[in-house]
Amino acid sequence: MKKQSGFTLIELVIVVVILGFLAVTAIPKFLDLTDQAKQANMEGMAGGFATAISLARAQWEAEGRPKDANNRNSVNYDGSILILTTEAPGIRPGYVVASVDGENTGAALDADFTSANCVDIWQNIFQQPPRVTNAIATLNNDKSMDYLAAKSGAGVTTQCHYYLKETLVKDNNNDYIDPGVVTTTGNSFTYQPANSSVIVYINN
Repeated sequence: MKKQSGFTLIELVIVVVILGFLAVTAIPKFLDLTDQAKQANMEGMAGGFATAISLARAQWEAEGRPKDANNRNSVNYDGSILILTTEAPGIRPGYVVASVDGENTGAALDADFTSANCVDIWQNIFQQPPRVTNAIATLNNDKSMDYLAAKSGAGVTTQCHYYLKETLVKDNNNDYIDPGVVTTTGNSFTYQPANSSVIVYINN
């Protein structure tokens, strides 16, 4: 007669306890890695954005500060015709405000500069940009969107805000809530065309 073999109750309890210890120590590390990945994503995008803005201005300076037919500061940046800021009190010239095909120019950072400009800048200074929208409804309905763009301020204080979708707060329907133009929710960075300032904000 064959002798049956198997795990004793004590052995099973020990295995369960060991698995419990592993879960308690491993899960927080995986969660932490997710947060670190979101932070690295935002910092990487902000760094690339700031570099592209600086390169566009450097090219404009190197070419002798060219203007377009409408007397606006302009540069052909890797095939995209970009409109740049116009010098004014507190506003330095040569920073990107739109593409020539954009909805609004807003070269003087006046009322013509809207959140559409922020989207337009994003799409024209990156070679293969992640998808961005300035409408929260589009962000919620189009799963291919990765970022939300918004605009705040006017004149010298004009800023574009770029939020990583995955870090925004959701409502009871599992839809992302529009953060407005605050820097205290979600991971984001801002771009100030008046002086090319790019600042990263990490909240998640």
